[in-house]
Amino acid sequence: MNIANVLTVLRIVIVPLFLMVLFAAGGHETNWRWGAAALFGVAAITDRIDGQLARKYGLVTDFGKLADPIADKALIGAALIGLSMLGDLPWWMTIVIVARELGVTLLRLAVVRRGVIPAGRGGKLKTLVQSVAIAVLLLPVSGGFATAGMALMYLAVALTVVTGLEYVVQAARMWFGSPSGSRAA
Repeated sequence: MNIANVLTVLRIVIVPLFLMVLFAAGGHETNWRWGAAALFGVAAITDRIDGQLARKYGLVTDFGKLADPIADKALIGAALIGLSMLGDLPWWMTIVIVARELGVTLLRLAVVRRGVIPAGRGGKLKTLVQSVAIAVLLLPVSGGFATAGMALMYLAVALTVVTGLEYVVQAARMWFGSPSGSRAA
């Protein structure tokens, strides 16, 4: 156990707490929504910090390689499903993003014996835009700020689809032995 792994475990622990706060008082009470947004923000920031610490100080572990993506998917998935259940995010957006994440996970399992496709810039951008869009949608705001949150979510969905397709191409190249090209996550 090292600090990077502790932060990953903390992120996993935050997910159910985040959901309890998100759904408190019917899911739309201002103070609870600020609390949910704050918990989501803390968890999202730990994702960035744990990765930087692991790489900078050589703290990359098999546990971290397994737990970090699980923590990321649990946080993003819980937030998307929660927002859709509350009527704050269309279900089709949640389904597209969650289906892509499940699909990429299954592809990783399918090609794992042939190699690993590392996260590329597109995948990292996708995660960043998803996180910012979710954070904005969690805030108890309306008007232009809420509209900006939905615009970011549309961008997140587009990036999700594009990087998912890139990942399929990379997995196919790996599976069929073609030279690798661009990277996706």
